[in-house]
Amino acid sequence: MKLHAERIEGTNAIARHGPDGVLVNGVQHTCSVVVPWTGLVTAWPVTRFENLAADHFKALAEHAPELVIFGSGARLRFPPAGLLRPLIERRIGVETMDTAAACRTYNVLLSEGRTVVAALLFEH
Repeated sequence: MKLHAERIEGTNAIARHGPDGVLVNGVQHTCSVVVPWTGLVTAWPVTRFENLAADHFKALAEHAPELVIFGSGARLRFPPAGLLRPLIERRIGVETMDTAAACRTYNVLLSEGRTVVAALLFEH
């Protein structure tokens, strides 16, 4: 789905998403990806929902956002609460939704000037 987000200069808006990945700043990402509000968009080393670990969420906390949007793949799946401890301990909010909804929500929050990170799971 193509998105029309108001892009604030220097931020990472998601221009398009689909089952095979996302387009951010003109670059197509076809594997799981971390999209911070600003800075480098990077691969997220998660290939399957079942392989999620606390260290994956600890890496997200290093961005120091106010909120993490976790896109759990094609359908909504909640990670075990213990995996989210690195975010909770740093008082970083986390919302879980399917990856398509996560892309849309991320762009809305980005357009509001929020410090948000999208962690998007793509299982191939």
